[in-house]
Amino acid sequence: MRLHITLDDALVADLDRRAGSRRRSAFIAEMIRRTLDDERRWDDIETSLGSLSDDGHDWDDDPADWVRRQRRSDDRRAG
Repeated sequence: MRLHITLDDALVADLDRRAGSRRRSAFIAEMIRRTLDDERRWDDIETSLGSLSDDGHDWDDDPADWVRRQRRSDDRRAG
């Protein structure tokens, strides 16, 4: 699909220095993909905010001890 956009000259010059004038479309498409992916991740993060309670966790009393126990129980770790 074709899309018409307008960019200022300085931005196009920066784009050409980074991607080359013959690769503008591919570069812009990749940047849009990355940005949309980042936006989806932030949407997921914001949706999950507040889903965990502030207290009553296994690690509340001694976080360092909880981490040590988690590491010891990880079968992937070599002795």
